[in-house]
Amino acid sequence: MSNQPQVSKTRSFSTVFLIEMWERFGFYGMQALIVYYMVQRLGFSDDRANLTWGACAALIYAAPAIGGWVGDKILGTRHTMLIGAIILGIGYGLMTVPSESPWFLFCSLGVIVVGNGLFKANAGNLVRKIYEGDDSKIDSAFTIYYMAVNLGSMVSMLLTPWIKDYVNETWGNEFGWHAAFAVCCVGLIVGLSNYFVMRHTLSHIGSEPDAQPMHAGKYGAVLILGLAAVFASAYVLQYEEVARIFVYIAGAVVLGIFAYLIYTSQRNERAGLIAALILTVQTVFFFIFYQQMSTSLNLFALRNVNPSFDIFGFHLWNWKPAQFQSFNPIWIFILSPILAWIYTRAGRNNKDFSIAGKFALGFATVAIGFFIYSAAGHFAVDGKTTSWLMVWGYGSSSLGELLVSGLGLAMIARYVPARMGGFMMGAYFVASGVSQYLGGVVATFASIPKDITDPLQTLPIYTSLFNKLGYAGIVCTLIALAVLPLMKKLSTEHSNNAT
Repeated sequence: MSNQPQVSKTRSFSTVFLIEMWERFGFYGMQALIVYYMVQRLGFSDDRANLTWGACAALIYAAPAIGGWVGDKILGTRHTMLIGAIILGIGYGLMTVPSESPWFLFCSLGVIVVGNGLFKANAGNLVRKIYEGDDSKIDSAFTIYYMAVNLGSMVSMLLTPWIKDYVNETWGNEFGWHAAFAVCCVGLIVGLSNYFVMRHTLSHIGSEPDAQPMHAGKYGAVLILGLAAVFASAYVLQYEEVARIFVYIAGAVVLGIFAYLIYTSQRNERAGLIAALILTVQTVFFFIFYQQMSTSLNLFALRNVNPSFDIFGFHLWNWKPAQFQSFNPIWIFILSPILAWIYTRAGRNNKDFSIAGKFALGFATVAIGFFIYSAAGHFAVDGKTTSWLMVWGYGSSSLGELLVSGLGLAMIARYVPARMGGFMMGAYFVASGVSQYLGGVVATFASIPKDITDPLQTLPIYTSLFNKLGYAGIVCTLIALAVLPLMKKLSTEHSNNAT
């Protein structure tokens, strides 16, 4: 690999940026509709839809723990990312098949779980490898990388709900759902095509197996085990109790992994690992709030938000309920370059705010976002609140997301030793997955019985939950502030050991 021609870090980063963008295009296009699909097309109750999607999100986020290990030790970071993207394309392709069978849906989601597991941790680990040893650029690189996620999701969340409604209205037969899922598959095809054109920019980046000749036996074993994981995932999604047990075991395993690594690590690595554990626990709490976007907030938009955007009595446009989720990536796309510029400028002047401090500020802005949602009743007419409330609520929540989730991967890159980077990124995703499921559980507190359809009755159910989440955000902020002195001490010790 050392004989490869020199390629700029920016070009290498661009290649990962673009395939990540198209992969997220597919994922979030599907996420925009999946809860509606289960409720409106398959007849699931709110409870079952929220918990099923929560369990699926947990699997999707837990799978990279194994995928990171496969990338580090077996197939190589770069090769594993590519295989994951191909499998994801197949998963979205299966969702284009017209079917009202929950089991077929669960199997299709199982394929997506496996593909995401192989893709996600390794894509993030490639960014880490590109900028390894350059701490001044890691925060800004991962913030821009996070923008790739949201650029893809912004477009697809606007597109797939429109396609679904257009096809249903034009051709009927409810095929619009599957036409929208087909767009997600097309996104992966475009992303893979782009990667093959630019793959030379990553030829010198990867883990040790990337430099070795391809081993058919290893690839075969990974694919066979992946197929078994598809059906195991479908089984977990079918049975709520199994999903609950799986999530709790996954949470215990993550804590065990951190405890083992801290105990067996070298003395000079311990402070960084403890700091990473504290921030990972904070991230778990953050994702409980985050999961509301695709569950309780999504159903709130369906039942209690006026789709019309008006200014001073003038009508501008209408928004489809599922499209309100796109305000999250829209805001992040606007805010990401601003924050990246602030981080870079502050880093140059040695005045950068600590990651722990950014986490505390992030929880505060998330709390503000939920207090905005909880005020919906003050702006409601006949149980339907103004669409502008969603704009500002998502704006505040998205800033919090950038400060917490957007820096989560940068936190792993900064505090975790390089030799366990892929595996620890996977463990970070498992922790996020546990909280995604817990977020689905929280969303069930605003589940609406099927016999209640009056917006005046559903509105207070949602606003009550959002108000409680606002206060929960304040508690998280206070806890994050309380651990700042410890985090400063650990960060200083880690920096001293690194030098």
